[in-house]
Amino acid sequence: MGKSFYHYMMKYREEPPRDDISRFANHLFLDHSFPKKSEDYHEISNYLEMNGDYLKSMSIFDDAWELYKQDERIIS
Repeated sequence: MGKSFYHYMMKYREEPPRDDISRFANHLFLDHSFPKKSEDYHEISNYLEMNGDYLKSMSIFDDAWELYKQDERIIS
């Protein structure tokens, strides 16, 4: 079992955020209801569609997910 998506995204946190991915990571850190242990695209996507008001576009999540999956493939 690899890192959860949330744990992976924490490496992108920074103040001030330099791009949409780091802005997203900062918001995830503050979202105490986010499914922090999940590695499941559909679970996270559904959560963000219902609760991710801080996400200006779901394409940001899709881009972050692609980074996550690429890094998971490299580690495996």
